[in-house]
Amino acid sequence: MATTTAKAFADFLTKLEPTSTDQAVISGRSTSVSGYLKTTFDADSDMPLVSTSVIGSGAKGTGIRPVEDVDILAVFGNAQDVYNKYAGDSKQFLYRVKNALDGYRVEVVGARGQAVRLFYTSGPHADIAPVLPVTGGGYYLPAGDGSWVFTNPAQDLTWLNERNAALNHQVKPMVKLAKAWNRTHSRRFRSFHLEVMVASAFTTLGANHRQALKVWFAYQNITVAAPTGGQALDGYMPYGSTRRTAAINLLNSSAERATNALAAEDRGDHAEAIRLWQIILGSDFPAFG
Repeated sequence: MATTTAKAFADFLTKLEPTSTDQAVISGRSTSVSGYLKTTFDADSDMPLVSTSVIGSGAKGTGIRPVEDVDILAVFGNAQDVYNKYAGDSKQFLYRVKNALDGYRVEVVGARGQAVRLFYTSGPHADIAPVLPVTGGGYYLPAGDGSWVFTNPAQDLTWLNERNAALNHQVKPMVKLAKAWNRTHSRRFRSFHLEVMVASAFTTLGANHRQALKVWFAYQNITVAAPTGGQALDGYMPYGSTRRTAAINLLNSSAERATNALAAEDRGDHAEAIRLWQIILGSDFPAFG
């Protein structure tokens, strides 16, 4: 509980931060995935496993509690030969990886079927992105329609870290707040899309996250592209679609509530401000008291 809105936000951000135990579990998922895959894709395989590493929120420091899934990049060798074999249908490459894990509980997931989810007895689960390295950097990732997409998690991480440093190290806390908001309201936005929306929205950013959230809700920069590769990130919510309309309506209602919360805080009514922020950010947001 908190008696001021600023204290409620500080406590909430602390609550969202993954613990050392969470970090150990995240690292452990990469290790276990590597072990499972190496049983099939060993050094004698025509596509040996080269490495696994944590990517996504776990690598960027933008994840929030509870940690629900861990994104893992699985890099395979003999890239040119493997690509030539599966160039016409990347789904065969993806399902070859899936089939290697069929002794466990797995399914294909992702925006277009780009990852293999490996379920554990207790969360978080692992979303494995199998890729082939590209000369000069980056990877080819299978797409659900049989084509390939380019991805470069290392450059995405560099871009986000540069934006965070340029904006007083406030981008990542803002991303975490945005993810808590998104989780509370039906997960209208995908995680990476949300990260880029937040990191692209500001030219200056301070530690007043209440004011910054109000600005971001009102800004509504839904149409953004990946920092590397240039792919539009809002393709899953086309213009005029029910999903995009619902997302815009959510941003509008959140902007209105945030405006009212800031007004309540300005007049010293922290109980009302905190009540409104709890509607925006969810029941885990500290209550007044």
